[in-house]
Amino acid sequence: MMRYVQIAACSRWCHSTARISAVRRCSSSSTTGRRPIDPSLLSTVKPLKPTKSKSSTDTKKHFVDYRVVNFVGGNGGDGCSAFSSYAGKEWAGPDGGDGGNGGHVILAVNHNVKSLNHLTGLIRAKNGDKGRSKCCHGKNADHEYVEVPLGTIVKLAETYETIADLEASDSVYVAARGGAGGKGNHFFLTNENRAPVIAELGGIGESRRLVVELKTIADAGLVGFPNAGKSTLLRAISRARPKVAAYPFTTLKPHVGVIEYEDYEQVAVADIPGLIHGAHQNRGLGISFLKHIERCVCLLYVIDLSVDEPWRQLDDLKFELEQYQRGLSERPHAIVGNKIDVPDAARNLIELERRIDMPVFALSAKRLIDVEPLMLHLRKLYDDHRRSNDDSAN
Repeated sequence: MMRYVQIAACSRWCHSTARISAVRRCSSSSTTGRRPIDPSLLSTVKPLKPTKSKSSTDTKKHFVDYRVVNFVGGNGGDGCSAFSSYAGKEWAGPDGGDGGNGGHVILAVNHNVKSLNHLTGLIRAKNGDKGRSKCCHGKNADHEYVEVPLGTIVKLAETYETIADLEASDSVYVAARGGAGGKGNHFFLTNENRAPVIAELGGIGESRRLVVELKTIADAGLVGFPNAGKSTLLRAISRARPKVAAYPFTTLKPHVGVIEYEDYEQVAVADIPGLIHGAHQNRGLGISFLKHIERCVCLLYVIDLSVDEPWRQLDDLKFELEQYQRGLSERPHAIVGNKIDVPDAARNLIELERRIDMPVFALSAKRLIDVEPLMLHLRKLYDDHRRSNDDSAN
């Protein structure tokens, strides 16, 4: 029985290997008329293959690049009104202590934080302690530090005006200040007033409604229509595990995967939910997803080669991006022809390359066919962007 199971498993593996090999031969023989990829478009640094399998745990966490948060500083502690009394000296004078200061809410950059999914709708700092008798001052509250990714932008929710740009590694921003502690009656002791009975209340902490968003969510964004294979492609090039299914709008929130290269450089790739016609008019999932695309350094247009006239997908995608923001579609980009393993895909690929002036990276994300050239080209785009930033900084 054991031998039979082993033979069956071996036959299934051989059949799968033969099928993938046949697909490779078919794709290579059917696309002899297409333009070859220019070697100058590929990086010499090769990507690393994952050394361990993907996790099977379901974390239920999504990438978040936009939050509207109410920040509330802590209230100051009230001052105390008290008088001391000792043996032999019944009226020893005022001894009410001051209240402690309320804590601030401070946004601090942390390189290990990549998303805003840990931010809640209300973030409040602690209140300061009240003053006590015998001149005991209340304790100042600790500040509430909120870690955010590098490149976080803070805006006013009412006017959408940018008030902070945390672009340095040690940047901090006080989102809401805590109230000052109230003074006790001992503070008001003077030569003219030897028995003050007044004490101050603690100050109210500042309350602000702010928009927190990321300037850049990833180095590259996968842009395409629903069911183009963006999530499958992200699974193929990284250890990310976005949901994959045979119906549209499987991805409702962005997912970010990381590609590691042999020189230990990491490139982040975002799976953007699918666009539809009229997305710039807020149709479908609309404007919010176009904002995700706006925060990507370069774009990867994922085209489904199994449909009729796939070049129209590219035209429609660029039109939606241009209607949302002029020049967005002209960011550094590459064209990915997915599903090369299905019938008629090779013929559609040749026609697609004839109609555009850019090379098309034809691959099958599901079968892991010809994925590495795309990863090498993505590294080339990443290096060119970093080089241009360094030149502009100098």
